Amino acid sequence: QVQLVESGGGLVQAGGSLRLSCAASGSIFLIYDMGWYRQAPGKQRELVATITSGGSTNYADSVKGRFTISRDNAKNTVYLQMNSLKPEDTAVYYCNARLRIIGGSPGDYWGQGTQVTVSS
Repeated sequence: QVQLVESGGGLVQAGGSLRLSCAASGSIFLIYDMGWYRQAPGKQRELVATITSGGSTNYADSVKGRFTISRDNAKNTVYLQMNSLKPEDTAVYYCNARLRIIGGSPGDYWGQGTQVTVSS
């Protein structure tokens, strides 16, 4: 009923930039928070950044000053602009949305993940 489709991952050299996008579609009544998480090989999934429907943001300390999260509520889309990328940013990046489907209760939904690889 709900799909989150990510795009924009890829291979980039250290110091470079990438922009991730995630579009939510389906039987959506209302989207609350949206965010990005990442999981590196052998590590647990961790929060990267979140943004509320009103535009308040929260970042992991490791990405503050380098990454910027934004959203377009009209398009049900969240973005992650990643600058000054480091090899330790290499991970699968997952989009998350807390939303209410039509006729349903709020719940958490995840995208399929997009690979970001930063070479040194």
